[in-house]
Amino acid sequence: MSLPDVTEKWTNNILQVTLGTEPNQVTIGGHTSLPFLHFEGETPNKTYVAMEIIDVEPADWESVMTEQFGDAIKNPADWAKKCVDDFGAEMICLSLYGIHPDFGDLSAEHAVDVAKSVSDAVDVPLIIWGCGDNDKDNTVLPAIAEALKGKNVLLGSAAEDNYKTLVAACQMGGHNMITESPLDINIAKQVNILVSDSGFPLDRVVMYPTTGALGYGLEYAYSIMERGRLAALGGDKMMSCPVICRVGTEVTRVKEAKASIEEQPTWGPVDKREPMWEAMTASALLMAGADIMILRNPKAVEIIKNMVADLMKK
Repeated sequence: MSLPDVTEKWTNNILQVTLGTEPNQVTIGGHTSLPFLHFEGETPNKTYVAMEIIDVEPADWESVMTEQFGDAIKNPADWAKKCVDDFGAEMICLSLYGIHPDFGDLSAEHAVDVAKSVSDAVDVPLIIWGCGDNDKDNTVLPAIAEALKGKNVLLGSAAEDNYKTLVAACQMGGHNMITESPLDINIAKQVNILVSDSGFPLDRVVMYPTTGALGYGLEYAYSIMERGRLAALGGDKMMSCPVICRVGTEVTRVKEAKASIEEQPTWGPVDKREPMWEAMTASALLMAGADIMILRNPKAVEIIKNMVADLMKK
């Protein structure tokens, strides 16, 4: 007796988005099935691992993290180069912490100078993330979009109540855009509708459904991401964009990942615990359909890159 065919037949595919410039362009998305189910559909492009740097020397990062970068962490361009050359980062995510009104309130000129120096230092695709303050981001991100015109950067993020300025900046500079939403599929879809109705093409959009670290609502984040991917494969064009996950930012703020051995003697050494916490969080989101993973710890980067390589084998 023959067994029934239990493979799913999907009606839609994930859009492909191309980032960076030749000869180092990368393309994400394009899947026609759930992650890494090679027997069921096509997975033409792998998940890429980006490393996060910030525009100022980090004051609140734990020493077990900063020591791995040495003096390079004092200069964003040197830091980015070390991430690529020494730790194998496939993309660089520059987060603009220093421009936030509560954390330095540095100028748009500062942000532009840093972005240009990082762009000149590395040849991998560049992600630039604003500070989260709408007024400041609406001043800074257009200036960066103009300065890096033609670099095909991924800029973020656009939200339901603040997207028009970033849409215009990305259209003017020829860049790609991150659309951000809380853990709500309806809001995620609504942001993409607003961006699309503004004339911005969805094949230049990457979605960021906010996530948490391992143990901090990760299960809910996973289920929302998976439901979004199922909706996309089922035919919902507005949910068909690739997904980016900001893992390192979330993990390094939780006590389980950063508490010292003196504070928590039964938890084990933090230099082993933190990258494992980051890698475990990333591995779960990888299974939910993440196309770009932003990490901080070089040890976690190595683990996830190896995992992706294994999963891409048919």
